[in-house]
Amino acid sequence: MKLKMEVKNLDETRQVAAAFAKSLTNPMVVLLNGDLGSGKTTFVKEVVKALGCDDLVTSPTFTLLNSYNAKFPVYHFDMYRLSSAEEAMNVGFEEYFDKHSLDGVCFVEWSENVEGLIRDVDFVIDIQKKGENERVFTIEGVE
Repeated sequence: MKLKMEVKNLDETRQVAAAFAKSLTNPMVVLLNGDLGSGKTTFVKEVVKALGCDDLVTSPTFTLLNSYNAKFPVYHFDMYRLSSAEEAMNVGFEEYFDKHSLDGVCFVEWSENVEGLIRDVDFVIDIQKKGENERVFTIEGVE
């Protein structure tokens, strides 16, 4: 399954995120791809809200991981500051990507920086910035 949607504003981004949230079950892993400022964290913020959590969702660029208590636990990773899968394993992240023990949904930004760490992926979301608020979302289910 592959869906491509163009959105013109933040309201439409919220609608895409809310619709996507309905497809999530526990456990799942979602990779988010896109340039800096493309809206990866904004998308996660809107999904977390759609899952019933009103916590302030922020980018985990410096903390590497933020977690939220929603309909089920949501783990939001930002691998931007890591340079290898080994570095992520040294921090203990590999346990989050084992579907046999995972309790929740993981969203991972910059997964290409830890190539080889995440083997069991459910969705890949590419976000392309087209303008100030315009984005193209490509959501692909991985089987």
